[in-house]
Amino acid sequence: MAAIERIASELSRALWGAPMLILLMGTHILLTVRTRFVQRHLGRAIKLSVTKDSASPNSAVGGNSNHVAIDDASGAVDGDISQFGALTTALAATIGTGNIVGVATAVALGGPGAVLWCWLAGVLGIATKYGEGLLAVKYRVKTSDGTMLGGPMYALERGVRSRGLALAFAALAALASFGIGSSAQAGSLVGILETQFGAPPFLTSVIAAALTAVVILGGIKSISKVCTLLVPFMAVFYTVGCVSILIMNAPFLGKTLSLIFKGAFTARAASGGFVGSTVMTAARFGIARGLFSNESGLGSAPIAAAAAQTRNPVRQALVSMTGTFWDTVVLCALTGLTLVSAIARRPAELGGLSGGELTSAAFDQIPVAGPVFLAVGLALFAFSTILGWSYYGERCVEYLFGKKAVPPYKAVYVASAFFGGVMPLGAVWDIADVLNALMAIPNLISLLLLSGVIVSETKKYLWSGGDARENN
Repeated sequence: MAAIERIASELSRALWGAPMLILLMGTHILLTVRTRFVQRHLGRAIKLSVTKDSASPNSAVGGNSNHVAIDDASGAVDGDISQFGALTTALAATIGTGNIVGVATAVALGGPGAVLWCWLAGVLGIATKYGEGLLAVKYRVKTSDGTMLGGPMYALERGVRSRGLALAFAALAALASFGIGSSAQAGSLVGILETQFGAPPFLTSVIAAALTAVVILGGIKSISKVCTLLVPFMAVFYTVGCVSILIMNAPFLGKTLSLIFKGAFTARAASGGFVGSTVMTAARFGIARGLFSNESGLGSAPIAAAAAQTRNPVRQALVSMTGTFWDTVVLCALTGLTLVSAIARRPAELGGLSGGELTSAAFDQIPVAGPVFLAVGLALFAFSTILGWSYYGERCVEYLFGKKAVPPYKAVYVASAFFGGVMPLGAVWDIADVLNALMAIPNLISLLLLSGVIVSETKKYLWSGGDARENN
């Protein structure tokens, strides 16, 4: 296991070097510019996310008996779940331990400046999430039983015309579901419950696996139903905990902001309880953990977006991009401010702690209730991510091998939720980072090559009126 952890760490460091950071941030910036800063439509997007698309259903056209292409511009409302259900399913997968332990790990390894890089990656990543959602609906297909299938593999196959890249993405995403989706989440869940309440790792792992099995056996509608109830509650619950800490640390917020902004753009020597870091280190961990958290550019969330009941690609794209806003621009920022303010308050005690230790120490500032806020928040975040990613992996496995492969995949996925609780957490996170980078590459290629399609659809529905204006 030590050898695996060492290899995974080296691969993670290599993949998350300058080329990957430039590719990811470059795509964010390009799509932000080409969509004329689509982030300015967040208000409209949030409104659409809770508004049902009520256009009359229309039959699909084209295709063959198994996979039928959908004419989404025709006014049809095809889909398996509501737009809000698709959003909460995607949010369930993205709002996970990356928002808590992931941000803490970024701060512990990259310094306070990593928080700003994580936040910037989120702001710019909104445009990328918009583009992903648009392509997912634009190139989705309907199976003979009426199920909607979509995601980067279909955009790569039908838009880029590269079956090879489509297969590569699907294979990497299916593998990644066992890392970022289940093992990393289960490992963090087990660790925090053991630390805070002394819960036996084996028992926690068994319970997590059992609950996962109960929900995912019901398919996307079951997953969506649970996520629709779970996501708003857990986000509000965790926010209350963070805001409480920030109020307690109010005298140190000025120093907190100074540490974050200075640490993002200047090298820092180890001193006063803080770890040393370079600008590249801060950027690497901030952007990598930002991707782990909001998944903009990763290509996972579009798989859920493709299942939404919507009449055109832009409408769902706008809804999808709100996920990155809530996940990173709001929740990750809250976590980062909470952690750095705690360090600013007690630098000698907290400055050199690991991610998990730093998180626990920050929430311990709230008497009695602090550990409860953290443990319950982390448990809900981790469990929701396990559910959301099970759907992503299922769809990728179905693309690769057909429906017959789905039941075995679910069985292995449930098992990975158990084993993730007994593996070393460091190895799990490094493996997740490696798989994230590998699956992001073909997805980013599709976004770059199909950026003209994104602009064309945006112009048709958003800049020139179209269906998006009807729902404004």
